[in-house]
Amino acid sequence: MHKQDFDVIIIGGGLAGLASAIHLAKYNIEVLIIEKNSYPKHKVCGEYVSNEVLPYLKHLGLNPFSFGAKVISKFELTTHNNKKIQANLPLGGFGMSRYAMDFQLYKLAVSNGVEVLQDSVIDVDFEQDIFKVEAKSNGTFHSKIVIGAFGKRANLDVKFNRKFIKNKSPYLGVKLHVSGVFPEDKVALHNFKGGYCGVSKVENDHINLCYITDFKAFKKYKDIESFQEEVVFKNSALKEIFNNSEIQFENPLTISQISFETKKPIESHIIMCGDSAGMIHPLCGNGMGMAIRSAQLASELIIDYLQGKIESREKLEKYYAKRWQQTFRFRLKIGHTIAYLFRQNWLAPKLLIMLRWFPFLVPLIIKMTHGKPMKAQ
Repeated sequence: MHKQDFDVIIIGGGLAGLASAIHLAKYNIEVLIIEKNSYPKHKVCGEYVSNEVLPYLKHLGLNPFSFGAKVISKFELTTHNNKKIQANLPLGGFGMSRYAMDFQLYKLAVSNGVEVLQDSVIDVDFEQDIFKVEAKSNGTFHSKIVIGAFGKRANLDVKFNRKFIKNKSPYLGVKLHVSGVFPEDKVALHNFKGGYCGVSKVENDHINLCYITDFKAFKKYKDIESFQEEVVFKNSALKEIFNNSEIQFENPLTISQISFETKKPIESHIIMCGDSAGMIHPLCGNGMGMAIRSAQLASELIIDYLQGKIESREKLEKYYAKRWQQTFRFRLKIGHTIAYLFRQNWLAPKLLIMLRWFPFLVPLIIKMTHGKPMKAQ
């Protein structure tokens, strides 16, 4: 029989959910994570992480380089007509698969006393200052706080009547791991008509290839292979990587209905973290960093609330919403703008020429979509 009452219930055990759970558990807060999938599991993700998160990960007890993460210091961008620009990353980053990173954080969470339940949440109600969380197979749980860390899109978004879920999103994401030749210290973004692909090394010497495309453009072709041959491979850098690599997945992973619309960081008194609170365009390559940073924001405020330093739930929600906006609103806006400009096929090559003329702009733009190193408290 499972314990039914917790201080905090976290719905979703990805980066944001796991990081929050570990942080809270270090303060002797009783935490339950409800995650529908088992660990380890691959996810559609660019798998490049900004070094801004390293001090916080160290504080939680995770050193990514102990598990084969690759040090990344260089950036490359190409357009669909094969124009190229290169730059050094201002802060740098690392490459690590979600398969490895989530699994290591999961083990760390369990070792810190977090209870992890594999199940699906089908309902959440809030009455008399207590949450009632209903799991599909394990009944009802109660908590003082609920964190929503269930990712880009979930059935709970429909239940909460969230605005973004009512609109169809035109984006499709595809990811696979391959083995082949690619520099360990580089992350590349290769533009093609209707989308772009991120390329970087992760542990096991695998190369992560993850691209996002307009679903309407994709539907014109009978399958992924045809689309890649006819559209993606018009970018010669991508053609070379795909054709000279050995696929490590049985089938590519795909995810549809990816939405970059504005979301609320608080919904029905639930504190939203990671992709549940908002997504930056993959073109900016820092979604994993944002998820981890949002976990820290939420955890610090929840600790203050449970310790009585924040005297009301209303203030807790207000403080989190304000800090979330202060931390992410500008980088999300810049991300939307950059993605919009690079979706204009006629404009992307011209932008690249401009960046070649003014190379100092590249690190400046990267800084706008990334944060400063996180302070671990």
